[in-house]
Order: sequence, then C-alpha cells, then structure tokens
Amino acid sequence: MTAPDAPFDEPWQAQLFALTVALNEAGYFSWADWAAVFGPRVRDAEAGAYWQIWSEALVALLEARGLARQVDVQRMAERWKAAARATPHGQPITLADTEGA
Repeated sequence: MTAPDAPFDEPWQAQLFALTVALNEAGYFSWADWAAVFGPRVRDAEAGAYWQIWSEALVALLEARGLARQVDVQRMAERWKAAARATPHGQPITLADTEGA
C-alpha cells in the first residue's frame, strides 16, 4: 500500500498527523517505535485505508504506552461526534455542547 497522492483529503487527517508529530516531539514515543507499530499495519492494509490505519496505529501505540485506552479514545470520539451534531452550521464545535451526554 502506498500513501495517498495528496497528503490530506480531510482536516481530521492533518490533525491526526499533527497530533502524532506533537506526541513524538514531546517524547511519548520515538519514530522507531512508531514505525514498528505503523509499518506492519500499513503494509498489509487495503488501498484507501491509509489514514484509518494511521489512526489505529496511534491508538495502539498510546495504549501500549499506557497513555490512552481504546475505550477512552472511542468515548472521546463519540463525544466529538455528538458535539458536531449539536452545533449549528458555521459555529465552532466544542465538547461543552455535550456535557452530561
């Protein structure tokens, strides 16, 4: 599998990339650690799944380091989706839109 032609098709992909770089720069993992987790996944992935694989690899690495659990990542993703649904078009999305949800 190869990387997509354009680096990012969606804003979330750029944010995911930036988050990965920031976590590396903060010392949470090395690029060798990243390559060990991401490489096998992306090599065996189907075309078009590059950024989904990237996301799964980052969650796996964070979980292995004890920084985030899969269930916590899923809960946060659900909160963001709910906040997006609750936010009027053109307004910034905030998690406060779903407090208590």
